[in-house]
Amino acid sequence: MAKKRIVLTFPHDLVGQPITYHLVKDYGLMLNILRAVVRPSEEGRMVLELEGPKKSLDDGISYLKGLGVETQPLANDIKWHEARCTHCTACVPICPTQAMSVNRATMEVGFIKERCIACELCISVCPFRAIEIQF
Repeated sequence: MAKKRIVLTFPHDLVGQPITYHLVKDYGLMLNILRAVVRPSEEGRMVLELEGPKKSLDDGISYLKGLGVETQPLANDIKWHEARCTHCTACVPICPTQAMSVNRATMEVGFIKERCIACELCISVCPFRAIEIQF
């Protein structure tokens, strides 16, 4: 089983269509909606975690692109500005996925984009605004 976290951007004319239904029903994918901003007559954005056989994932993403839905990895929307980080570790205990961690030997904070689910908890506790989510 493969897993991907992606950001979908829907044109306003697709917002009312059962697109996630088709990902489940037609492609056999399991999905977890991590975040969504979808309003009638406006562009919609959704962060999804998709899981299934690699071919089904690829076919499902091709289906989305064929409809005109823009797709990109979630990691592209997350920015950690290491130069701003003072390694205060305020973000480490609040991170539910351990995307933010501390190396105990050096006491430096590290960030693993692939673990991040864009919950934004770290943003609210970081006094130096070292983390941005462009969603």
